[in-house]
Amino acid sequence: MARVTAERVLQTKRELLDSARLVLTRDGFANLSTRAVAQAAGTQMSQIQYHFGSKEGLILALFEDMNTRLVHRQRETFENPDLTVSQKWFLACDYLEEDLASGYVQVLQELIAAGWSNPRIAGVVRSGLRHWHDLIEGLGREFQDKYGNFAPFNPSELAALVSSAFIGAEAFILLGYDDKDHPIRTALRRVGDVMAAIEERSTEG
Repeated sequence: MARVTAERVLQTKRELLDSARLVLTRDGFANLSTRAVAQAAGTQMSQIQYHFGSKEGLILALFEDMNTRLVHRQRETFENPDLTVSQKWFLACDYLEEDLASGYVQVLQELIAAGWSNPRIAGVVRSGLRHWHDLIEGLGREFQDKYGNFAPFNPSELAALVSSAFIGAEAFILLGYDDKDHPIRTALRRVGDVMAAIEERSTEG
């Protein structure tokens, strides 16, 4: 009997996660089947049970995997001392487009909806979103330290508003509700324009 190496186990898990992302973005969480995921991965359904326990475990593992990698990407950007706060904001807007294309945004939005009636999913999604809130709060604190406070808002309140704005923007974009009458992407970038103007005035003064 052939020995299964650790590398092969990791490869199988990665293939299942990649296939789950493809099937989820195609069929949605409610219609996703482990059979379809196994077929896309070219393996047996028993592999999903073995590695992830269930459909729910598979999708939560997919979310945590994608979220961890993207939070790391964002942290590297936000902690880069060579970038201004407005430059970091514009990059965050660029990343939104990347995350829409990769399927992360749909995975997140599907699990937010599923979490309304599933406490386990809700807990995992809340934990993932907390990382984003903390990153945005840090960015707000950096801007406040350099250019003054946002009274009456503190950085945590601002992070709540900004993260909610991005979550809402993502939902609207997935619905196709981003057009000339509802310019969501443009509005998000306008916030960066305001930041850049404040930064420019500060350097001139």
